Amino acid sequence: MRTSIATVSLGGSLTEKLTAAARAGFDGVEIFENDLLASPLTPEGIRARCADLGLTIDLYQPMRDVEAVPEAEFARNLRRARHKFELMRRLGTDTVLVCSSVSPLAADDDALAAAQLSQLADLAQEFGVRVAYEALAWGRHVSTYDHAWRIVETAGHPALGTCLDSFHILSRGSDPKGIADIPGEKIFFLQLADAPPLAMDVLQWSRHYRCFPGQGGFDVAGLLRHVLKAGYDGPLSLEVFNDVFRQADAGPTAIDAHRSLLVLQETVGLALPPAPVVPTGISFAELVTPDAEPVSALLGALGFARTARHRGKPVDLWQQGEARILVNTGPAVRRDGTALAAIGLESPDPEGAARRAEALLAPVLPRRRTPEDAQLDAVAAPDGTELFFCAPTTPQHPGWRADFTDTPGQLPPGTGILRIDHLALTQPWHQFDEAALFHRSVLGLHAQESVDVADPYGLLRSRAVTTPDGSVRIALSVGPAPTEDGAHAQHIALAVEDVVAAARRFREAGGRLLRIPANHYDDLAARFDFAEGELETYQDLGILYDRDAGGEFRHCYTRTVGRVFFELVQRDGDYRGYGAPNAPVRLAAQHTAKRLTGG
Repeated sequence: MRTSIATVSLGGSLTEKLTAAARAGFDGVEIFENDLLASPLTPEGIRARCADLGLTIDLYQPMRDVEAVPEAEFARNLRRARHKFELMRRLGTDTVLVCSSVSPLAADDDALAAAQLSQLADLAQEFGVRVAYEALAWGRHVSTYDHAWRIVETAGHPALGTCLDSFHILSRGSDPKGIADIPGEKIFFLQLADAPPLAMDVLQWSRHYRCFPGQGGFDVAGLLRHVLKAGYDGPLSLEVFNDVFRQADAGPTAIDAHRSLLVLQETVGLALPPAPVVPTGISFAELVTPDAEPVSALLGALGFARTARHRGKPVDLWQQGEARILVNTGPAVRRDGTALAAIGLESPDPEGAARRAEALLAPVLPRRRTPEDAQLDAVAAPDGTELFFCAPTTPQHPGWRADFTDTPGQLPPGTGILRIDHLALTQPWHQFDEAALFHRSVLGLHAQESVDVADPYGLLRSRAVTTPDGSVRIALSVGPAPTEDGAHAQHIALAVEDVVAAARRFREAGGRLLRIPANHYDDLAARFDFAEGELETYQDLGILYDRDAGGEFRHCYTRTVGRVFFELVQRDGDYRGYGAPNAPVRLAAQHTAKRLTGG
């Protein structure tokens, strides 16, 4: 189906919004009145600009407080409407959104509302305009879609129909099943938005917290199925009021928005992009650094060995068990020091995974390679992390591993590291919701519920995306506020057989573990029973502890190098979390360490 987006959903000037929408692949736009009023372009200029970009103008909005008002007030409304309909003719659009009134002058009189809307439609028809009447969730007397439809049906005017808005319907808990009983030709427009579940005034909820479909908690796909069953064949249009989106660059936001509609269409069976190819494991994590020495020292203390070097690039492979870390000292390093730049995802069908990514607006990244290098496709996640799709490696089919030449030497005993347990990626403050949708839709990962964690400087939001069996776990988080340089720490969590033994070996090898305040262990003693001396051992090594109905979780942290630190984790039983109750303690300890030592 055709796709559209309201200009209010994007940040920047009207020209920037239109350009971003076109480049993201939208077919049309809704022109929000405030954007037109603030634009230096004439209505004819906006119309020409949209035509040049290949965009239709599908809706002009909103017209407020029109119906069920005293006669003198309605006469003024018709005068205002005549002016707007003339403006719409100049814009080249034929549908106007009329919101249910919130005016204190409006009467609770459906017959009057129907009669005045019919008169408005008479005037609109003279200009070739259709009126789409929408129930605002906070409307003074009309606040539900079925009530709005009854008024439209009573009016019985060919130029009067209804506009359905998923936020206004679902935020009130209305049952969307009745939509299927509305004749499709009388649904003049459909606006879509999702939202997180929040206990707050619906007007504030609407104005500040809407998000794109698939990023919140509403069943937008279920509502769309009812709309399609009714016979609606107009555009799928996004109308999202969101403070974060409007402060972000319009280009990436528009891509995220269009991706959400592609996934929504896939969910309801309207489109069939390449099927998701769910990764089966983590092949490697790649660090980029301007100085390999601190990273090498840290990996060495963790028991990793430098086992191979890339044939043509300054990239070393460090390995222990099934955990593989690439250390890249090439020219494309970050100015803020060591950082996690890329993740290799083991995939049963790398080419299919790349096709899926491209279909969902994540184009394959250009990559410098020689004819001898393995063919590795990579896409960029919203935070810039490169994601490589890697075939499973075997002695007969070494895949990406064939690009490396083995380094002779005896392997160290190691510290009992088995594999990469999970990766934690701190997102730019304005891309948290985008990142969750990206990893869920492009990679086929399951998104868990978002949680809030207390950081010393505010709340940190975190949301994990995983495979069902936990072979791939990525924890996405966003800090309480943007930093001056955008530098938030990332970390690699390593699964170990015995975290106490691993921590001791790491420390004996010269590694530094994050110191945890004694108050944490006093609290653990009050909450759980431990064997004699167990809690003292944890305190000595800085090991944190958590337990749930599934099992136990023990973990500790290295000090930070650049923007990266490592976590040693031991999962017992069926523990599937990430130690979230301990996160505030860890974050505070890291802030203290950075303040005292700068690392």
